[in-house]
Amino acid sequence: MKEAYLYEKLDNNKVRCNLCSHRCIIKDKHRGICGVRENCSGILVTLVYDKVITMHCDPVEKKPLFHFLPKSRAFSIATVGCNFRCLFCQNADISQMPSDLNHIAGEDIPPEIIVQKAIETGSSSIAYTYTEPTVYFELAFDTARLAASKGLKNLFISNGYMTRACLETMQPYLHAANIDLKAFSKAFYRDYCKASLDPVLETIATLTEMGIWTEVTTLLIPGLNDSETELRELAKFLFNLDPNIPWHISRFYPTYKLLDIPPTSPATIHRAKEIGLEVGLRYIYTGNIPGDEGEKTFCHNCGKLLIDRYGFNVITNNITNDSCPVCGVKIPGVWS
Repeated sequence: MKEAYLYEKLDNNKVRCNLCSHRCIIKDKHRGICGVRENCSGILVTLVYDKVITMHCDPVEKKPLFHFLPKSRAFSIATVGCNFRCLFCQNADISQMPSDLNHIAGEDIPPEIIVQKAIETGSSSIAYTYTEPTVYFELAFDTARLAASKGLKNLFISNGYMTRACLETMQPYLHAANIDLKAFSKAFYRDYCKASLDPVLETIATLTEMGIWTEVTTLLIPGLNDSETELRELAKFLFNLDPNIPWHISRFYPTYKLLDIPPTSPATIHRAKEIGLEVGLRYIYTGNIPGDEGEKTFCHNCGKLLIDRYGFNVITNNITNDSCPVCGVKIPGVWS
């Protein structure tokens, strides 16, 4: 166990965790909503500091990050735990392990070894992903700081529920993020995630303000978050922040506790993309439809095919000096 970062002591041996927007007030011998931060006699500790549940070397496109060092490798890690309770979680076996099974599994792997393995695999970055990096912030922060000193980039793949204090602490070592904007409905966040919408919107705005490269993903679930009105409002929110924010629209498949809802139709995904383009977003991608035209990157100015992809594989990358080779316009992203 390691003493947690970003918490405050309260009366009667209680503590308040200030990492995520739940800001849990935790009694002695109790844990926060994430299930991996515990109050031990008035000291908040993390139970997953060196408890890595999974490690893989992935294409950065799998995060998904399409405008950040294309075709590079991201050494990806996670611990168990999450501060959401999404009924459609694709990694529920590890994210919900503390709440569903009252168990914390993982292998003892300290930051030094994580960075070493990332270098050995030829990775350009370390991605804190699969579950929610906010709940294992101490491990992520210590690893990120060391990784940056070795020339590696750091990526957060997150539900976006971290506090501004959390983001400000991580900012010097965080190079990119993909935030799940799960819906544009307060009711959806309440009923299907046990969370709130506004803190997620604030995080996306804060990341943009900080200059951290940010992409956004929305998993479209039939009948729950796919109305044209809601999608248009979501697209307008992103457009008003920055029309260059890439928006990934992914197809839902039944999983975890939403097994009675059918997969999203490709037509719904394509219509969502049309709505985003109508609003003015420049880079919109379709996910979980292998071989779809929506996996490719086209110049927003002249329409030239810039990056040809199939799934998470980059076939060709025609971006030259961060620009379109045909019209010369600068393409937003981190390319080298």
